[in-house]
Amino acid sequence: MHAFGVSSVVERLRSAGGGYEIVHESPGIELGVYVLVAPEPDRQQPHADDEVYVVLEGSGVLEVDGKSVPVAEGDAVFVEAGADHRFTAYEHLAVFVIFERARKD
Repeated sequence: MHAFGVSSVVERLRSAGGGYEIVHESPGIELGVYVLVAPEPDRQQPHADDEVYVVLEGSGVLEVDGKSVPVAEGDAVFVEAGADHRFTAYEHLAVFVIFERARKD
């Protein structure tokens, strides 16, 4: 078992002007908190793993391979590995990120 405080991570990253922090990592999964604060753009590049974003605070738009998905607190979005994606149209956005890591047996 591994417990972690998400709200304290959100506050710390917001105070730093945004960023990403891993809160748990194991062979099959990575859990993190990603905070974006305008006017800083989201500079993500496509990832090698599937991921799920769960919006903790704020709202914005998630652009995925040319399609726009409005997101707000309580929403979740699955993004397939390799998809070009980034958040736009936000002032402050905090998301919980779940990466499914490919297991190497």
